[in-house]
Amino acid sequence: MTVEHAREALNIEAQGIYAVRDALGQEFVQAVDLIMACPPSRLIITGIGKSGLIGQKMAATFNSTGTPSFFLHPVEAMHGDLGMVAENDVVLAISYSGETAELGRLLASLKERSVAVIAMTSNPRSSLAEQAAVVLNVAVPMEACPLGLAPTASTTATLALGDSLAVALLRRRRFRAEDFRRNHPGGSLGERLKVAVREVMLTGDKVPLICEKAGLEEAVTELNRKNLGAVLVVSAAGELRGIITDGDLRRYFINSLLPSASRKDGPLVTQLMTPTPVRIEPDLMAADALSLMQEKEITVLAVVDSETGKVQGLLHLHDLLGKGEFRFLI
Repeated sequence: MTVEHAREALNIEAQGIYAVRDALGQEFVQAVDLIMACPPSRLIITGIGKSGLIGQKMAATFNSTGTPSFFLHPVEAMHGDLGMVAENDVVLAISYSGETAELGRLLASLKERSVAVIAMTSNPRSSLAEQAAVVLNVAVPMEACPLGLAPTASTTATLALGDSLAVALLRRRRFRAEDFRRNHPGGSLGERLKVAVREVMLTGDKVPLICEKAGLEEAVTELNRKNLGAVLVVSAAGELRGIITDGDLRRYFINSLLPSASRKDGPLVTQLMTPTPVRIEPDLMAADALSLMQEKEITVLAVVDSETGKVQGLLHLHDLLGKGEFRFLI
């Protein structure tokens, strides 16, 4: 029963996240606009109890992804820490009930400082919501706690919404991998992104390669043998001609089953491949490669000599991040 109970709890937590996702509307865009409209102000996050702990994690995530932020404890704020708040700062206040007494006293003081408030609460009619410029709904159907007392699904959903807000701001700011690296000079990702592409790319027999005149069987064999999700197509001289991914093969096999599937002349490999794929030079920084992968939404990158056009290696996202050595702890 222990495993079943665990799965039940995880299902309830997942349902909570889905509920918050489905409740998203224009107010989320308003929250992003409000934060973006007040540079160089900070995003101040506040809450107490479990909400405060969630708020502390949010502040860390916002800071590492380009949105200056800090956590303000509501009680400590009333004993001097309120001096950290400047005019035009934006406050993100977290309270599931929306009726937290300590938070209410803090917001009353913040009103005098022309501070805009974004509320995360399950109650849009609460006193917190009434004082907020924007209200983000974090209501969940039920808590994972069988007693319905301990904040569980509600805190998980609130944390997920905070991550969503951080990601939306990251995209709006066009925050890049090198920006992340500057904020994490001591982290394992920061260290890996400081090196040149040639120092982390795959080379030699580890690179999945086939000739442009190869057959489909050879392409599939190379994909399976290297297990990187893609194979580079090169000329006899080693010049990059294209790339074939697992997705290209799946689409080919599905289309071949359709009665209306058309057949083209020429080697099948050149029909399947994407010509002139995204590439990078070996002497550029690993941070540049990660930014390019993020921009193009790809996981493999051909490394090509700019003068000769010949393949020098292949960069996979997993190798770039350390293949198990790195975990996203932002």
